[in-house]
Amino acid sequence: MQYQKPFHRKKYLAVMLMTTLTILLSTVAVHAQLGRSVRQVITAQAATWDSNTALLQCYQRASAGVPWQAVFEKPVPVLLGKKGLAWGRGVFNPPQNGIPLKVEKDWRAPAGVFQLGSLFGYAVTPPGGARWPYIQVGPWDAYVDDSTSPYYNQHVRIDPRKGVPPWFEKQKMRLGDSAYKWMLEIRHNQPSAPGYGSAIFFHVRRGPTTPSAGCTTMAETDLYRMLRWLDPSASPHYVLLPRADYAALRATWGLP
Repeated sequence: MQYQKPFHRKKYLAVMLMTTLTILLSTVAVHAQLGRSVRQVITAQAATWDSNTALLQCYQRASAGVPWQAVFEKPVPVLLGKKGLAWGRGVFNPPQNGIPLKVEKDWRAPAGVFQLGSLFGYAVTPPGGARWPYIQVGPWDAYVDDSTSPYYNQHVRIDPRKGVPPWFEKQKMRLGDSAYKWMLEIRHNQPSAPGYGSAIFFHVRRGPTTPSAGCTTMAETDLYRMLRWLDPSASPHYVLLPRADYAALRATWGLP
């Protein structure tokens, strides 16, 4: 996406208001199950809503109605947001259980069921054998977490020949951090609404006990295996929930 002039301020604020109203009204919608086209699911189950660790497993099935099969011999440890979990805006509307929605910079990982977005990375190539479309992050790529920006929660690649916008330095993706060797986008705020969280990825952990700002992080070898396994044609989804909530919602949402 190329950099463009910002939208008219009043028009943008009106869109923000309408989107927020839509979110509030949508909480009365009826729950549904995962679609028949979904043949791959990544699950992570935390102990509680305040946990910053979880166990992750990948599941696959040949077709709808066939039992799910675990992919990894045993679940792998992952790290979550420093302050635990909050409901994300995903495929299903969350139950009204007193847990708040995720908001920007709350240091919580989004809980729920989510589609996957783009695979980014500093590396020249994705893991060998990976089938997911790959975007190598260059010096002019940004992922915007400023909720007042019309590009909020979006990947933007600017053209420096047309001028570098003043917001770019704080939003750029290329920071020289080895944790961003590969980054798979978790689409937790869809359709994107200002203030409800941005830039949440699967990526390499910064240490075996170091929680994230809201991403799901893991050892590089585990991320490598997961990325090689993912098949875009299998409509993979990500499920992150505390164990008790996973058990309660498993049948309703059609989870593995």
